[in-house]
Amino acid sequence: MDRREISEIIFNQITFKKKELINQYQSSKNEIGYFFIDNLLPEKLANQCFDAFPDKSEMRCLNSIREFKHVSAQMDKHNPLLEKVLYAFQDERIIDLIGDICDIKSLYADDSLYAGGLSLMAKDNFLHPHLDNSHDAGRERWRVLNLLYYVTPNWEKENGGHLELWPNGPRKDPVLIESKFNRLVIMATHDLSWHSVNKVQIDNSRCCISNYYFSDNALKSSDKFHVTKYRGRPESTFTNLILDCDASLRMLIRKVFKKGIRKNPHVYKKRN
Repeated sequence: MDRREISEIIFNQITFKKKELINQYQSSKNEIGYFFIDNLLPEKLANQCFDAFPDKSEMRCLNSIREFKHVSAQMDKHNPLLEKVLYAFQDERIIDLIGDICDIKSLYADDSLYAGGLSLMAKDNFLHPHLDNSHDAGRERWRVLNLLYYVTPNWEKENGGHLELWPNGPRKDPVLIESKFNRLVIMATHDLSWHSVNKVQIDNSRCCISNYYFSDNALKSSDKFHVTKYRGRPESTFTNLILDCDASLRMLIRKVFKKGIRKNPHVYKKRN
């Protein structure tokens, strides 16, 4: 199956449930807009994605007080199927369809996979509550949507590793969206879209194929430029203090160096 065929399946599945997805997004839009769709791809193909996923030893490990996970954007190092599926979400018809669902007029995929690509979370991995960075690498477009496609079979609620949305900020209870097999979650990113991933509890890997869409305009009039900003969980006062200082320091650096001190290494460096 080639990329165009995979795109056709995704487009048809989203189109079939379009009215339901619009209702999902509109009902949550005033807080953190999101929707999800289950059984996105044929089960056999979704299982093949999981089987093709690289081992965590083949991925970059991010391990700090902010997060603990494994990532990769260098898609030509991995099974070609994963690149086909990832870029299938960048089909213009799918971008336009999702833009229509979310009522976003200008919407663009990111061929460079800035912060996108593959994500694997193994036992004890986590992602603290955070706001995604507001822009692309060149600070030219606003980051407005996260597309998260989960491919680990039989992933249960008690396993952990699930997406959490914090519509009232990271001091209140989150909305939990399970990382179910063959589920696509799309969520808005803006200056109030706090989200996290709770700790993986079992000796297995939660695997995700990620895309991010950008726009000429911010989703909210209150949005301003910011780096990725982390907080501790509600019970973690000391962690919260450290992460608050960390975010303030990185924002200060970006005021001096508009594009940062170094380039973000998490991009797809395509070979000619």
